[in-house]
Amino acid sequence: MPKKKEHLARYIFIGSLAVAFVIVFVIRMINIDVTGRGYYAETARNNYRTRTETIQALRGEIYDRNGKPLVTNEYHYNIYFEYGAFSTLTNTEKNKTVLTLTDYLTEKGETDKTVAPESPFIQTANASGTETYYEYDSEFMSSVLGSRLEKILLELTEKEELPEAKEARKILLKRYGLSDSDGNPIYTKTQEELLFLIRLDMELHNFSYSEPYTFITDVGLELITDIAERSLRGVKTSTEVIRVYNYPGYASHILGRTGKIQASKADYYKELGYSMNATVGTSGAEEAFEEYLHGTDGEKTIIEDEYGNVIEEYVSKEPISGKNVFLTIDIDLQITAENALADNIALIAENAEKNEGEHDGEDASSGALSFIKSTTGEVLALASNPTYNLATFSEDYERLNSDELSPMFNRALEGTYAPGSTFKPGVAVAALEEGVITPYTILPCNGVYDYYESSGFLPACWIYNMFGGRHGSLDVVEAIQDSCNCFFYEVGRQLTISNMNKYCRAYGLGQPTGIELNEKTGVLAGPEYRDENGLEPWTDGQTITAAIGQSDNLFNPLQISVYISTLINGGTRYKAHILSEVKDFYTNEVVYAYEPTVADGCIEISAQTVNIVKSGMKNVMENGSAAQVFSNYAITIGGKTGTAQVRADESDNAVFTAFAPYSDPEVVATCVIEHGASGSSAGWSVKALFDDYFDLQSEPVETDETPEGNTEDTDE
Repeated sequence: MPKKKEHLARYIFIGSLAVAFVIVFVIRMINIDVTGRGYYAETARNNYRTRTETIQALRGEIYDRNGKPLVTNEYHYNIYFEYGAFSTLTNTEKNKTVLTLTDYLTEKGETDKTVAPESPFIQTANASGTETYYEYDSEFMSSVLGSRLEKILLELTEKEELPEAKEARKILLKRYGLSDSDGNPIYTKTQEELLFLIRLDMELHNFSYSEPYTFITDVGLELITDIAERSLRGVKTSTEVIRVYNYPGYASHILGRTGKIQASKADYYKELGYSMNATVGTSGAEEAFEEYLHGTDGEKTIIEDEYGNVIEEYVSKEPISGKNVFLTIDIDLQITAENALADNIALIAENAEKNEGEHDGEDASSGALSFIKSTTGEVLALASNPTYNLATFSEDYERLNSDELSPMFNRALEGTYAPGSTFKPGVAVAALEEGVITPYTILPCNGVYDYYESSGFLPACWIYNMFGGRHGSLDVVEAIQDSCNCFFYEVGRQLTISNMNKYCRAYGLGQPTGIELNEKTGVLAGPEYRDENGLEPWTDGQTITAAIGQSDNLFNPLQISVYISTLINGGTRYKAHILSEVKDFYTNEVVYAYEPTVADGCIEISAQTVNIVKSGMKNVMENGSAAQVFSNYAITIGGKTGTAQVRADESDNAVFTAFAPYSDPEVVATCVIEHGASGSSAGWSVKALFDDYFDLQSEPVETDETPEGNTEDTDE
């Protein structure tokens, strides 16, 4: 009995102790759950990493004047490696992830969608194929990526000189877990080469939190979904918005390109709040209207654990799309302009090949065409030939860059040319307005201008140089029609270069046209230009040469169209422009509309003077050098041809400008064809534009309708 009591006491003690442990445990658990929750939650949060990713805002789209989409957006889906999770993997796990992706792509036949990294090594083998040799690829090593590789290798070897290529490769294979500690391969040759190039490419492209590594581009939603379902650590999907060119190959010089921020403009964009990896306009309308087209990027906040697993993600800043830009360009007229210009150049060269003789256009190869509304300055079309295709620009870049005809060069705005005889109507206006001549003044053309005979300077008229002829006595209308050099030599001498240039500046020659795109303003010949550029002093001989559109005069084709518009407008010069309006991306509400703007420094031209000069220009089209192109044309028009010598061993440049209709002008077109030989030859493309604009039907151009030689002045 006493033993039973002793055992009972023990049982009670043990039971009490157990109950006490349970009570302490429960209390402890309650404390942890209630009072310690915040502590442990905070501890867990301390192991999380928060980062942000940019959500690319949709760029505004570009339309023509009639609302036809020129540049729009399209979603493309990419697969990339995200540094946070990928960097926590072992080399074996990283390589397995890459191989899993590539094997899947091979299975789906989508291997062309993967990145194609370059190798820094050139591989060769001995004759029997038993031994492989490596050397550095000099072109690769001279690039930015090569410099980064050199830095990595020098840090790994802790030496001042690069190891030999074979040794460098061995070092990198070990670095990426592609060989064991003894240098023996772990993977097949094919797998090893694939993994080596991708892992190295990652490192050379600064793979990091801020620089994810895009591995597969432009894939379909099905592929994106399948890969996402595999839940590969460090593998993410992204949406990229790319530009789509709805008229590939047309308006390329006008629309321009987008790209990453250039180093020279980094500070400018940083001040505007752009991220340094933002996409911006780099040329053309994309660059000119960046402030409208570029939206405001958003942000996505991502919370990850210490292993890179995403715990939470949310949009912390909504992106705002850019605005839509509407240009003054009519895409149908633009297509007509580009096709007509290309055909015109080919026609000149083809006809020249059929003819005997030299320098009659067989070297015609390039040119430009501008087409504007004379009463508003709106640019309806701007063509430059040769041209390029924005849709394939990246693939074509090397070829385009090495092409001696410079297809990326915008000749319509950046090409400057001597205007030749197209300059003469402007001189006639100045002389009439300044009272140097009247509508009835008669001046002689004896073939040679002998005013400076005593000094031995005897410039000739084109008709004397070509045929030994002369124009006889002419008034100003006849002088414009016949493009008589001698008449304008004398008019220029009496007018003086000071008065001549007072009017030329008012016409916009040598001045910015006002267009929003990059342009070269050319040169207005005169003493000021000579003095500013350290050239030989200006002489009276230069004045009379300038009066026929030569000397130092150089203008772009758009400037010539603006100049002719100013004449027929009675001196009112409208700034050229290519922006019509801007609309909100979401509501389509107009937020900006361009108003026609009169340029500063205009000079009023009397109606009488305008009518006299227009009459001469009408005669050029009907009875003068352009009659072979425009005889019996459906509407009455006015214009002027010009031929300007460039080099003795090349065909002259052809310049042609015209306005229509004659009684109430709406539009002006100017064409310049390099080495086109005769100004009238450049009229075919202008005619095609007028046909389209006025909905006319002209007879097709016959390739045997070749001008019989030059019928205008050339540079002496």
